[in-house]
Amino acid sequence: MAKASRRKPERLAEKLLEIRLKLGLSQNGMIRRLGLTDELQQDYISKFERGVLVPPLHVLLAYAETANVWVEVLIKDYVNLPEDLPSQLKHEGVRVPGSKTKKRE
Repeated sequence: MAKASRRKPERLAEKLLEIRLKLGLSQNGMIRRLGLTDELQQDYISKFERGVLVPPLHVLLAYAETANVWVEVLIKDYVNLPEDLPSQLKHEGVRVPGSKTKKRE
C-alpha cells in the first residue's frame, strides 16, 4: 500500500521568502541568521522559498524564532505574518480577512 503524501501549507514558501526579504537578508545571510550554517546550504533556502522542499520542523522553528512569531503563523494559510519583522513581541499573526478555518473536533 502506498503511503499518502503529507498535505503542506500552501503559503509556507511565500511566508519564508517574506521573512527573509523583510529582514533584508540574502539566502546565505538567512542561513547564518537561523544559526544553521553547519546543515543548510543556499540551494535549500531557494527550494524552501519556491515550495520545492518543505523545511524540517527544526528549520521551521528557527524561522519562527528569527521572526519572533509562533510557528503556527508559518503553517496556517489563513494567517499572515505581521507587518514588522522581527516582531517586538512574540506575534500570533494577522488573520486573513474573510478566511474560514476548520473547527477542531
